[in-house]
Amino acid sequence: MKKIAVFALTILAMAIPTFAQADNDSTVGANKALAIGISVLGFGLAAGLAGLGQGKIGAAALEGTARNPSASGKIQTMMILGLAFIESLVIFALVIFFAKGISL
Repeated sequence: MKKIAVFALTILAMAIPTFAQADNDSTVGANKALAIGISVLGFGLAAGLAGLGQGKIGAAALEGTARNPSASGKIQTMMILGLAFIESLVIFALVIFFAKGISL
């Protein structure tokens, strides 16, 4: 699997100069569409992985509270901080996505 990924990335890196050969309007439009598509995938990946992280945080907080109910206040505070940090990263990704989309 690793060899296939390295091979695919090598082929992609060698194909980059072919995108620079033509400079007509259709190529520019296609490259803009490609950039927007890649940024949509990047934002989707960021949001999806943030959701998985938030699920793990919630599960770990519930498990910690079940094991030691007297520490539930501290666990809840740390859980809320972790969720806020994750959400801020997703919001940053959304802002970058819209900023790049407008500049294209």
